[in-house]
Amino acid sequence: MNIILGFLSPSPIQLAIVALIALLLFGNRLPGVARSFGKSIMEFKKGMKEIEEDVNSDTENKDKKSEE
Repeated sequence: MNIILGFLSPSPIQLAIVALIALLLFGNRLPGVARSFGKSIMEFKKGMKEIEEDVNSDTENKDKKSEE
């Protein structure tokens, strides 16, 4: 089983060749793609933070109501 997985994993040289080909084909579009990917990650983190704050505030409100 390990032999099969060894053949399927790419070597660093193969990854570098694929990266070079991607750079040659999509070089002018890569900065825009990276920028939009970064914005997407920031929006995702912002949404997760808002959800976390909502959950924390709800649990605090329930704790206060149960104390009364």
